[in-house]
Amino acid sequence: MYPQEEHTFDILRFCYVESMPNGDDTSTILKTMATRNPPAPVRASGVASSPVRDLLALADRPEVISFAGGFPDQALLDVTGIRTAFTAVLSEAGASRNLQYSPTEGSPALRELVAERLTAQGLPTGADSLLITTGSQQALSLVTTTLLDSRAVVLVEEPTYLAALQCFRLSGAKVVPVPGDEHGIRPDALADAARREKPTMLYVVPTFANPTGRTLSGTRRRDIAQIATEQGFWLVEDDPYAELRYSGTAVPPVSAQPVVGQHAIYLGSLSKIGAPGLRLGWLRAPASILRSLAIVKQSADLHTSTVDQAAAAHYLRMNVLDEHIGRLRAAFRARRDAMLGAMTTTLPEGSTWTRPDGGMFIWSQLPAGYDTRLLLTEALAANVAFVPGQSFHTRTSAPATMRLSFTSNNIAGITTGMARLAAILRP
Repeated sequence: MYPQEEHTFDILRFCYVESMPNGDDTSTILKTMATRNPPAPVRASGVASSPVRDLLALADRPEVISFAGGFPDQALLDVTGIRTAFTAVLSEAGASRNLQYSPTEGSPALRELVAERLTAQGLPTGADSLLITTGSQQALSLVTTTLLDSRAVVLVEEPTYLAALQCFRLSGAKVVPVPGDEHGIRPDALADAARREKPTMLYVVPTFANPTGRTLSGTRRRDIAQIATEQGFWLVEDDPYAELRYSGTAVPPVSAQPVVGQHAIYLGSLSKIGAPGLRLGWLRAPASILRSLAIVKQSADLHTSTVDQAAAAHYLRMNVLDEHIGRLRAAFRARRDAMLGAMTTTLPEGSTWTRPDGGMFIWSQLPAGYDTRLLLTEALAANVAFVPGQSFHTRTSAPATMRLSFTSNNIAGITTGMARLAAILRP
């Protein structure tokens, strides 16, 4: 059993025992579940459920303060602005067209607006190089389906986004970790791995990375772009957090490096800066692969929701997104600082943690001997949740690591939640 599977089993066991009114035996429940379900498909049989998704279901209890999920506090979502956008697109002349089928590539209006936004951020983009997706997670799935199979090799920074690992494992590809440090993935290690493994692609979250919160330096971005070009593999840049910067200076996307233009695929999303429930993302890719990606999307869902795209386009045209992002930055900056300020009194002596300039996450390393998967059980009993760090690793054993998200709780919640963690970690 993989470590992720063991962890997920523990979470599910806790969920079902807590939810059964008569305290039924856990093994009986799980056996009953097993007898009711058909055998799992072979391709998915070795892929564990996401511990984060399982944790979110459990941590949804109102008494739990959760530092597990990477999402904005729903109290900060722009309900008024988005309601106005939907009302407008369902009230205008010819509104019925917004309830009809639409092109697989996406709404021309939304593609144009996203292209303008990316260009303003230092990534020159034309509307015809974009594919609108049902969240950036679908974009990643489309890339995986198009580029990877059981013969492929994908390089990832260790640790990395666990839902990306799920995608890659479902494809049957060989996943090879590349070490990094406080400045992100190491170019020397990447060059060595590329020469050795002959990869199909490199997957990176270079800005405020999930799970570490680290940002790849400008120099390393140039080096990595050069390596991708020289070695001839695809560079897949997942960039959902870049606009959530609270300190420091913005760094252009890796995909903006001229040398990597025909080797770069860039993924973006409205989930972190707008509203996760809209499920709207985009994929920027060269013409050599964009048509293939669109065909794969056709087979998946024909196209992303027409009315959601229309509302998003209207919302962008209203020029209120930047104001909303400004409010998010102010709130998240204060929450980041509150969590960082509590770290020294929450984690045991000898611990280390990242100090991100933006994004949603703080990555912590506890002293040797700690196992955060076991500590999670105690934390849940104390009504606080986090994500054990092992799930973000492919090969390295990292039982003493954990990811904490500071964006979904207000400062009072962070203060209370960190005190609950301190009672477990510093009894």
